[in-house]
Amino acid sequence: MGRNIVNIPSLIVKNRQIMPVPRLGVKKLRNKNKGFTLIELLVVIAIIGLLASVVLLALNSARAKSRDAKRLADVRQLASAFELYFNDNNSYPTAAAQNPIPQAGFGQPNIVPNYIGMIPTAPGPQDGTCTQNGQGGNGYYWVLNNAASTSNSYTLTFCLGDNTGGYGKGPHTLTPAGIQ
Repeated sequence: MGRNIVNIPSLIVKNRQIMPVPRLGVKKLRNKNKGFTLIELLVVIAIIGLLASVVLLALNSARAKSRDAKRLADVRQLASAFELYFNDNNSYPTAAAQNPIPQAGFGQPNIVPNYIGMIPTAPGPQDGTCTQNGQGGNGYYWVLNNAASTSNSYTLTFCLGDNTGGYGKGPHTLTPAGIQ
């Protein structure tokens, strides 16, 4: 009759004895390749570089949006301070056209620290269509609408780099009527 051959991958029949299969191939493989190949390393480095560039692009857009959000928050804070000043003095702070708005000596009595802790400064760098200096620039530019000793109107000019909070990009003004 025929022989019964048992096929167990980890066992081998040799001279009618069942013996385990030697794992020399695995040992040789482990001893021979102790590190990664150059191609494997280059592929990993390329993938990491690609992921890093995607993250940086996302962060740059988030930074620009946060600068615009800070500009809007600063302008609204200044508007509140100007209105508080107006309620107490029946006029807005009087000063010549200033860019940036000075931290001290602005208004009589001083707007700082009586109505606002400190005058906010525009975040840098400039964004989008904002020019470096002057009205419509990156700073907050203060102009009284008349030169009399009491003023019932003012204009504060600022610039947004992109559409933010329902406002389009570019120069905007804050007046007693609100942000335009």
